[in-house]
Amino acid sequence: MKLTILSPDKEIFDGEVTSVKVPGSAGSFELLNNHAPIVSSLNPGVVRVKTAKETFSFEVDKGFIEMLNNQISLLVQGYAPIKGDD
Repeated sequence: MKLTILSPDKEIFDGEVTSVKVPGSAGSFELLNNHAPIVSSLNPGVVRVKTAKETFSFEVDKGFIEMLNNQISLLVQGYAPIKGDD
């Protein structure tokens, strides 16, 4: 799956991932390969991204996520990386 993460002032990430877990407005959920199309707002919380080689997490204040045809767009405000994530 291809993931693009954007904040109002910069591109944070653009690359291939194996999963993305987000704090959706109706509860946390995880996107995997071939997930059904979805658009959701995000509550404040932790976003966890897994690639083939690493896992990283960051906190967001709010945002939106869209997935369509294994392409994920994540638009966030209040991006704060979490240190020491493996």
